[in-house]
Amino acid sequence: MTEEVVDGGYSAAALGHGIHTQGDSLEELRTNVREAVACHFDEGQAPRVIRLHFVRDELLQA
Repeated sequence: MTEEVVDGGYSAAALGHGIHTQGDSLEELRTNVREAVACHFDEGQAPRVIRLHFVRDELLQA
């Protein structure tokens, strides 16, 4: 799950794995996600495809 952080930037967390990272821009986040996944899994065990699911919360005044 990927979402915008209130203070700016983006955060990402893997569903089903203890992988969490963040970045100031989407490009930095993508780089950090790839690095975090590579560090989390043993060599040859990392997924071939990483899917980013973007979540955006928006508050509306009633």
